[in-house]
Amino acid sequence: MPDDTQDVISGGHLVAKALKAEGVDRIYTLCGGHIIDIYDGCVDEGIEVVDVRHEQVAAHAADGYARITGKPGCAVVTAGPGTTDAVTGVANAFRAESPMLLIGGQGALTQHKMGSLQDLPHVDMMNPITKFAATVPDTARAADMVSMAFRECYHGAPGPAFLEIPRDVLDAKVPVAKARVPKSGAYRASTRSAGDPEAIERLADLLVHAEKPAILLGSQVWTTRGTEAAIELVRTLNIPAYMNGAGRGTLPPGDPHHFQLSRRYAFSNADVIVIVGTPFDFRMGYGKRLSPDAAVVQIDLDYRTVGKNRDIDLGIVGDAGLVLKSVTEAASGRVNGGASKRKEWLDELRAAEQTALEKRLPQLRSDASPIHPYRLVSEINDFLTEDSIYIGDGGDIVTFSGQVVQPKSPGHWMDPGPLGTLGVGVPFVLAAKQARPDKEVVALFGDGAFSLTGWDFETLVRYDLPFVGIVGNNSSMNQIRYGQAAKYGKERERVGNTLGDVHYDKFAQMLGGYGEEVRDPADIGPALRRARESGKPSLINVWVDPDAYAPGTMNQTMYK
Repeated sequence: MPDDTQDVISGGHLVAKALKAEGVDRIYTLCGGHIIDIYDGCVDEGIEVVDVRHEQVAAHAADGYARITGKPGCAVVTAGPGTTDAVTGVANAFRAESPMLLIGGQGALTQHKMGSLQDLPHVDMMNPITKFAATVPDTARAADMVSMAFRECYHGAPGPAFLEIPRDVLDAKVPVAKARVPKSGAYRASTRSAGDPEAIERLADLLVHAEKPAILLGSQVWTTRGTEAAIELVRTLNIPAYMNGAGRGTLPPGDPHHFQLSRRYAFSNADVIVIVGTPFDFRMGYGKRLSPDAAVVQIDLDYRTVGKNRDIDLGIVGDAGLVLKSVTEAASGRVNGGASKRKEWLDELRAAEQTALEKRLPQLRSDASPIHPYRLVSEINDFLTEDSIYIGDGGDIVTFSGQVVQPKSPGHWMDPGPLGTLGVGVPFVLAAKQARPDKEVVALFGDGAFSLTGWDFETLVRYDLPFVGIVGNNSSMNQIRYGQAAKYGKERERVGNTLGDVHYDKFAQMLGGYGEEVRDPADIGPALRRARESGKPSLINVWVDPDAYAPGTMNQTMYK
């Protein structure tokens, strides 16, 4: 036992000090007896404790907070079911390359393997979906291991880490002199690599001499805060740019180098294709959608991603912003010979964009009832301002929005990422509005997606976090329904995917928010504006046509 005359500190207070050193200003949590000493430490350190109704929400909120701020998020949950409830949020952050720390409780070390309350092998469960997972074995190591976990979050591409802290380790007190509390900024090296200089020169040469180049700006452009470098590259070298994931908004709509609807055409006809911060996963057809005749270049933070699933002509491992900046500098003085001759290529792509838009225009302006999803997402796109953070949470309805909704600024698009997790919407709203209270938050939910974490709408009311929410309600899990109809026939399309006709507008009202129902497409815009003016968390319940499917749903590889 420590001498009572010495200055002592508990494990929970050491954790809070380490969080403070990392720049964490709030934790997302659902209470449990195993973890309350961390709360006590957070109060002393000035860290806000944000309590939610489900641990999945806490983990998703920590993920969302990291995406918005660029700082790591943190969720704290109790042992056993508290930790298992958070698994989905951690797994989503893992696939989305989002840096967050989940801290889970654990039974006392003195009761190890005895069957204590909520005892589970958390570390074994978390190992496959984190960059680091460990038990804190000693109170004096608590702050040190929190810092270690955060450091591992930034090894290669970012991702989540997990720490479990046994109850007796967390509650015990040790002399302050025995505890290591790493100093802020003194326990991590820079991870910003500009890439191999020879590879940078090769890419610059490829782009200068390309006749039909194209570039895809993925999530890592935002992760590395490389927006300005990406813009400078595409404008200096006159390259058409496509954006996905958190990279959306890098260029504003209407920019001469901003393209969206002609991506497949471009990737089928380009002679040089640069893929930045996006793996060759299902979203890219595992690399098969790129022209076999094009020179393909991949830039990524993670060496393991480069050249995975598809051969490439050049791979560069590094920070997207620094790599793109270096390429522009390497091409300096040589650009005029290449940039000016690409006008015809950009005109060709712009014509393809216009053709695709005109084909879709009747649906975007449809006055049909039930409302066509294209009309709904078109109205949402028109509603967004430069300060609107857009969040998509759903299957088919969000697939519609991905083709139409265009964020006006960098870092203003949030979706789950490649894990395709439904239920991220409400926790992402929570994180985005707390991180950026000056921003408007607009969220589109599928009715099935909202149902998964929708009770935390009450958390948004409790914390007075106004946002404009829209539920595209077709009383179905429509993305799955399409696949079942295609595979088994119309007579079996409704097995296990049909929901009740829920009035989410009334749900919002019941919890103290603003709610409104829309059945006529002409009422969508006015309803959105009333939700904005209400100053409350809101849900506009829009009844959409259940027999309309997004092209992306019908083209999913799993249904081929």
